[in-house]
Amino acid sequence: MSALLQRLGAWYWLPTPARRLAMLRILIGGYAWCYLVGRIAAMISVTNFPDRQFDPTGPVGLLSTPLPAAGVWAVTAAAVVAGGAFVAGYRYRVAGPAFAVLLLWVLAYRNSWGMVFHTENLIVLHVGVLGLAPSAADTWSLDARTRTAPQDHGRYGWPIRLMCILTVTTYVLAGVTKLSISGLDWITSDTLRGLVAHDNLRKIELGDIHSPIGAALVSQGWLFPPLAAGSMALELGAPLALLGRRAGKAWALGAWSFHTGVLGVMAIMFHYQVFAFAFATFFDVERLGDRILARWRARTRR
Repeated sequence: MSALLQRLGAWYWLPTPARRLAMLRILIGGYAWCYLVGRIAAMISVTNFPDRQFDPTGPVGLLSTPLPAAGVWAVTAAAVVAGGAFVAGYRYRVAGPAFAVLLLWVLAYRNSWGMVFHTENLIVLHVGVLGLAPSAADTWSLDARTRTAPQDHGRYGWPIRLMCILTVTTYVLAGVTKLSISGLDWITSDTLRGLVAHDNLRKIELGDIHSPIGAALVSQGWLFPPLAAGSMALELGAPLALLGRRAGKAWALGAWSFHTGVLGVMAIMFHYQVFAFAFATFFDVERLGDRILARWRARTRR
């Protein structure tokens, strides 16, 4: 037992380049900031909704009545400012946790007025881990602009490992949910085929964007059991991604393919996953930063 714990500890605290964690701060934080800014109108629009629509979710359950309009504006603006500091790595010991908390609150508050966007959960979790890891700003940040590059260390690895665990867990939960609702019928019956048909038909009737590909494939009933089995294997087999770098990359590519397939067949866009930010923790993303810096330095020398 002690040997197993030691191996788990060694894996969790594996020395990792500071640049990798910093690049994840920039990529994931940058995505979250852009997502927040892009949805400001939706965040603020709730101030015009009737109070009867207010159904607190998550931390917003602390409120019994909606915030005044000025409060919604102020919290949203604070989240945008904190997000900018988060990405830049400025005063990160304050900006990191602040953005994590404010992002959670702003998104939860918007979700308290209607449809709950479960696609935002993983974004919030990843930002939360990064926000609670001060080492994410030890390089490639405004805070570290006068510091020497740090050596590889476990403090740069554990946040990445934790984000990988959280990502994997979300997929396992999705697979378990399918089993609890449909059991093996998810694979052996027309459940997936019916879901694709219903989703596209509903969108056609409502005049919404639908998938012509999915509508055409519905007639090919033989195709859906293998697709259903593949999605189930991907979700329930997600923990295999934690066995090593190669396994993680292979699973991440499979998960990305799954989401692009959902986009193609059902016109459902999981932005965080399709744009691959959700799977960045499984790759050596510091290489991207190294290339960008190398090109920038080459241009400045001309």
